[in-house]
Amino acid sequence: MLSLSIPALIIAFVITVTEMTEVVALVFAFSGEAGRIRIGALGAIAGTGTIAAVALVSGAALQALPHSELLGVSAFVLAAFGVFLFRSTVRSYRKAMRPAAAPAPSGEHVLHFAGGFSVGAIEATEAVIVLLALAAGGAGTSALIGALAGGGVLIVAAAIVHERIRRIKVPTLKLGGTSLLFSFAVFWAGEAVSFNWPGSDLILVPMFFVALVLVRGAVALRLSGEVPLQPKG
Repeated sequence: MLSLSIPALIIAFVITVTEMTEVVALVFAFSGEAGRIRIGALGAIAGTGTIAAVALVSGAALQALPHSELLGVSAFVLAAFGVFLFRSTVRSYRKAMRPAAAPAPSGEHVLHFAGGFSVGAIEATEAVIVLLALAAGGAGTSALIGALAGGGVLIVAAAIVHERIRRIKVPTLKLGGTSLLFSFAVFWAGEAVSFNWPGSDLILVPMFFVALVLVRGAVALRLSGEVPLQPKG
């Protein structure tokens, strides 16, 4: 008969949902530029799968990874993509005001994939370290079941939310995505230098709204000399 540790199962479930929710949120942010989530999602799956494979092969050695350096690289990738997405956001607002404007250029798929991979690897590393600790304590089966359950819940939730996000107008979606990317870039850059954010991950909520105001203001400033800023979305 299978013996489960309910506390370990709950911990694994919560840590998986907590860490991987950030991956889902950022993949949706990447979709603001790509117009679909496939490229960013593939990158996130690859990053998560790579860390999972490392965990299976080398086990506790994963805990020795230079986490601060990973965070620093990821923060740079997100900030770089945020700049690209900001430019795309400006184009979307311009197109909403002037339908005849030139279409946005493409060709940034590598950056989309790299962003998704980086996010997936960072968050999976944090989750796997906790899961390995549970496994080391003899609750490996419970940890695995809890992690799979958490992943399953997130997949269903992402599918539901994705249908709603598809109804959001492109300028609004890109504005939110740009703000989200810059928020995480700043947050992870702080963590990379061991800065203790007040409220820990909860600081991302006010940080996002501050970024939203700043990015919206920057868009208005960029377009102020062109036409009155009255976008459709």
